[in-house]
Amino acid sequence: MQFEVWAPDAESVGLRVAGGTQPMERDTTRPGWWTALAEAADGDRYGFSVDGGPVLPDPRSRRQPDGPDGESAVFDQNTYVWCNEWAGRGLPGAVLYELHVGTYTEAGTFDAAAERLGHLAELGITHVSLMPVCPFPGTHGWGYEGVSLWAVHEPYGGPAGLKRFVDAAHGLGLGVLLDVVHNHLGPSGNYLPAFGPYFTDTHHTPWGTAVNLDAPGSDEVRAYLLASALAWLRDYRLDGLRLDAVHALADSRALTFLEELSTAVDTLAADTGRPLSLIAESDLCDPRTTTPREAGGLGLHAQWNDDFHHSLHTALTGESQGYYADFAAAPLAALAKTVTSAFFHNGTYSSFRGRTHGRPVDITRTAAHRFVGYAQTHDQIGNRALGDRLAASLSPGLQACTAALVLTGPFTPMLFMGEEWGARTPWQFFTDHTDPELAEAVRNGRRREFGVHGWAEEDIPDPQDPATRDRSCLDWSEPEREPHARMHAWYRELIALRRAMPDLRDPDLATVKTAYDEAACWLAYRRGDLRIAVNLSGKRASIPLGGGRHRGGGGRVLAAWEPVEAPGADGLLHLPPESCVILADG
Repeated sequence: MQFEVWAPDAESVGLRVAGGTQPMERDTTRPGWWTALAEAADGDRYGFSVDGGPVLPDPRSRRQPDGPDGESAVFDQNTYVWCNEWAGRGLPGAVLYELHVGTYTEAGTFDAAAERLGHLAELGITHVSLMPVCPFPGTHGWGYEGVSLWAVHEPYGGPAGLKRFVDAAHGLGLGVLLDVVHNHLGPSGNYLPAFGPYFTDTHHTPWGTAVNLDAPGSDEVRAYLLASALAWLRDYRLDGLRLDAVHALADSRALTFLEELSTAVDTLAADTGRPLSLIAESDLCDPRTTTPREAGGLGLHAQWNDDFHHSLHTALTGESQGYYADFAAAPLAALAKTVTSAFFHNGTYSSFRGRTHGRPVDITRTAAHRFVGYAQTHDQIGNRALGDRLAASLSPGLQACTAALVLTGPFTPMLFMGEEWGARTPWQFFTDHTDPELAEAVRNGRRREFGVHGWAEEDIPDPQDPATRDRSCLDWSEPEREPHARMHAWYRELIALRRAMPDLRDPDLATVKTAYDEAACWLAYRRGDLRIAVNLSGKRASIPLGGGRHRGGGGRVLAAWEPVEAPGADGLLHLPPESCVILADG
């Protein structure tokens, strides 16, 4: 088989495969590339030596059986025989579910997670959104310190395990998305600088020097990232990618990397006949992220909407620290603004940033499904000091209101694993760094970060302690008992209602109408012939909804957390404390 590697500044490159070594030759048709032919079979170990240095893993390795620091292994994509035909599943009408393979089950493998996929299909989920699965140091971690952007973390089950998981999901009608990280790699196990200018000190990011998207040599670096993204979609039959922190991609070129990526993915979708989605994480509040390329945008298909999360979180918890300060003064007003305008910061002043932020969304031209709405994510839980979920501090009634706002709102809803039954297990920050110095630096950095906010060091979970990961695993006995069973049934009812009612999937943000009372802590909004009301206070609320769109009478109750009657002739809805209702006109 042919081996190849990009090493533009090397004087020589050697190939070590199956225990033997041989020199590689320059590719006369591709500057900077080296090639060699050698006998090799599936599973054979190999690596490259640059200018007589140590044997390093292949930057395009498909498999790292011994982890990021070990040699690569040949992986034959054709050895897996797919069991299920799959036509694909797009984002309109979707309900996403963010899942971390390493803690979804105690075993922490693809196969163990696949055994629990029936739970998601029965719940009404349409897409599983996997957190990163590229190789990272040790066994357990979040995955955002991954390297080898073409390979799959071996303790999860490696590339074959991922294929089995995707195949099983498709067999149940579930699409699969994958979180990929292009804004930084490593640092542990990151050998890319030994091969070429994959990074540049022209820009700096929170993780150090930036990935080289615009400096000399960036053509090949962009091609590396593009080919990696397409390989996930093509070789593993994934339905889309979630792009981590695209605001941290330092890219000054006229044609941006994200435009190139969206073009390539749309082309692959056309070639395969399957809808493929790119979902950005971005804190820019910039509608150009999802604006079509022909209209001057980047052409991504959706983006996470942190403004919706932040306004909802402050309304539920009253927290006002950090970035929540921008939303805490009038959280229901902020929430009402996001469900009608997508962004809260659309050219408004941000006290957290000390400047104006964001740009308005043209709601007459932008479909609501292009924004992902959520109450909890891995970031918003795991980056808290104790990794506590909303269920740790909210009553079941307020959790039910949260579900109603996420699942009947205009955006593509997303749940974080376990949210659907009000899981009480925390989801904490955990690592398994094999480098003692790096492990100590992460441990101390975490303690210092929260020590500034008044936390005692001994109260901050040690990321390197295996017990921190173990505490973060879902407890699958919870859904079988109260109060979790009732919460699970409520989520299932809301998702079924969303699927059954076209008004709840209407992509027209301009038709969403809201009303709220900040002091009384209630919010209501209309979606077509449906009205949704939530009472976040501890007192009964009288909400003036009127007699319905068409004629007198308050309509009928479709779903309610606590027993409630539709509004009478006076148009008042009397909603119990910490409760919610979905009403239909007529």
